[in-house]
Amino acid sequence: MVWSVRLRGDLRRRGVLAVLALAVAGLVMLAAPGVQAACRDTQVDLRGSWGQARFTVEIADTDDLRARGLMHRESMPRFSGMLFVYDRPDRAVFWMENTLIPLDMLFIDDTGQVTHIHHEARPLDRTPIDGGPDVLMVLEINGGMARRLGIVAGSELRHPRLDPSQALWPCEE
Repeated sequence: MVWSVRLRGDLRRRGVLAVLALAVAGLVMLAAPGVQAACRDTQVDLRGSWGQARFTVEIADTDDLRARGLMHRESMPRFSGMLFVYDRPDRAVFWMENTLIPLDMLFIDDTGQVTHIHHEARPLDRTPIDGGPDVLMVLEINGGMARRLGIVAGSELRHPRLDPSQALWPCEE
């Protein structure tokens, strides 16, 4: 069943304007920083001069989970990834053994700053990928995604596992 309402001149214009105003307000809320959903362990936000992006992540924060990583997976949704979290900053070296999909690896320090990006790591490759010293987190996303979005070293990551007193972009409490 289709319902229709007949409005006269001025009343109809006000109704249309009200609907447009609500639609614009909704879009502004989606785009406005700080208005989006609060920080969650299952997501990371990235920002930089290139813009902002949000990824849904699995957390790898134990030796077993970090060792398994994204091995044996044939695909991963577009804005998904895995966030490797360490107890303290250290040198991080990865490889792609048993990993079937190309990945971008973003190496992150204890302030949440991306210090290095390894683009499009090759599936099944055993060559060590050195992220450098003082790495607290590593974000793995689909290969090529960092370049497509324009993510560069110096970008900032927001996540509740970062100490808010040190984070460049802390989670709001």
